[in-house]
Amino acid sequence: MTTPVETLVEYEIDPKDSLFTVQAYASITHSPKFAIRNFSGSAMFVPGSLCKTSVRSEIAAESLEIQDEVSALDRREIERIMFREILRTQDFPKIIFESSVTKVNRVNEFLYRVHVAGALTLCGITRDHTFETQVTIGPDTLRANGSFTLLQTDYGIRPVTAAGGLLKVRDVLQFRFFITARR
Repeated sequence: MTTPVETLVEYEIDPKDSLFTVQAYASITHSPKFAIRNFSGSAMFVPGSLCKTSVRSEIAAESLEIQDEVSALDRREIERIMFREILRTQDFPKIIFESSVTKVNRVNEFLYRVHVAGALTLCGITRDHTFETQVTIGPDTLRANGSFTLLQTDYGIRPVTAAGGLLKVRDVLQFRFFITARR
């Protein structure tokens, strides 16, 4: 007697129908929020159970765009600091996450809570990273949403200090995502 073969399906992220943001927190002034514009990725799993789930995503580091209303001069300066000094996009153009372990809890026929653990590579440094997401699966569409934090110093990034120390960005960054992926 043979056991049935579990067939994996793949869903590709649709960045035009998705939202991925990062919020930095400053000690005194406003806390800038950035949209991540250019990202891709996929999720693979066995339909109905989400067993054997794997997730991979890739972000073009230079695709971050400030969402706050700032002058053109301030926007250029923020982007210069972010791309050249913080993310060093010339040396590290991509931010990559690859899952290694997922734990799936089925809530109902279409809704799952998923704990994802894997490796995040940012600024040339790879660290273990985990996050929680809620996943809704339809016949041809997957929607995932959640949030996670990370410390800049874990990836060799020194939080920005500007204006003679008046503006200090905190170490922690908050990421939020609302992802749509299609089969």
